[in-house]
Amino acid sequence: KHNDLEDVGRDTYHHTFFEMLGSWSFGDYFKQEAIDYAWELLIKVYKLNPDRIYATYFEGDENVEADTEAKNMWLKYLPEDRVIGCSAKDNFWEMGDTGPCGPCSEIHYDRIGGRNARDLVNADDPDVIEIWNIVFIQYNRDEKGLAQLPQQHIDTGMGLERLVSILQDKSSNYDIDAFAPLFQKIEEHSKVGPYEGKVEDDTTLKDTAYRAIADHARTLSFAIADGAVPNNEGRGYVLRRILRRATRYGQQILKAEPGFFSTLVPVVVETFGEAFPELIKNQDTILEIIREEEQAFSTMLERGIKFFTELEGELKEEGKKEVTGEKAFFLYDTLGFPIDLTELMAEEAGLQIDTKGFAEEMETQKQRSRQARSAAKSGGAPTLE
Repeated sequence: KHNDLEDVGRDTYHHTFFEMLGSWSFGDYFKQEAIDYAWELLIKVYKLNPDRIYATYFEGDENVEADTEAKNMWLKYLPEDRVIGCSAKDNFWEMGDTGPCGPCSEIHYDRIGGRNARDLVNADDPDVIEIWNIVFIQYNRDEKGLAQLPQQHIDTGMGLERLVSILQDKSSNYDIDAFAPLFQKIEEHSKVGPYEGKVEDDTTLKDTAYRAIADHARTLSFAIADGAVPNNEGRGYVLRRILRRATRYGQQILKAEPGFFSTLVPVVVETFGEAFPELIKNQDTILEIIREEEQAFSTMLERGIKFFTELEGELKEEGKKEVTGEKAFFLYDTLGFPIDLTELMAEEAGLQIDTKGFAEEMETQKQRSRQARSAAKSGGAPTLE
């Protein structure tokens, strides 16, 4: 889940890889049954405290009426102040500009309890988290707009790590048993101490690094086992960014030695291999690819950190707060630092990146490349205007 990458490690509940529990119905049942089944599973099977549960529904907008059906169905189980209308941003599900879509109903859980946490729902509060989303696929969107589907469907998704954190009475996804072996292995490499679970007061970024590295080790192991490989295009570049982010956190923040990251792969395989045998089958391939990628970046990482540290000192001495596009592009083009990694380091140092200048440098480089290819094709002959 690369669109949350900048948040991974900084809080207790974002991941680039997470396990999703889900259920579908293709016309067999709809809203009432889906809500009834959800309540039965959470309250009667998992034994969650019903007084800590909040449900949302789509409040409607100028295009689609409010989903009062779902609201009234939830009122069968919850008092009115814990059934909350929300906007399309949170409660209308669409995969793209066209295709099946519909309102959804989120189930949120208050880890603390004994209070009215209504105002904390969908407010990025780590103690009031969404655990399950029930999507009511009842429309189809095309170039003409929305139309009712002839048959209505259900698509639900519940984050396993979030659910387990509640069942194991942990305040963080990263405190559940699935992460413990990874943290133990990371601690073997860390020269700045063990994981302490700090978030807002994590001034050294040590615990941020632990969380990011553990998450990224899982992501890369599963993705490579599934056939994806780090490279410079599409999903491959997302994986390369994730690997380099983990490597930087380990070597710069935890003072780990180069090569530490690949040692986490056997831990991932040992932890998840029984449920996901493809990890066991592809362990050697995963190790080989991650070792090669880590080694290639580690040779540039030390130079990049040294360059950025010196640049940071110069800027602060001059009273400046912005890294020029030229410097950011040098880190990208020469030292292999993805721009989001440079932005992360800049933010940690209280600096900003001239992203417009970086984009201009990138375009200039592309033009040079196009001209070089054109010259090569013409055998070096001058290009006619």
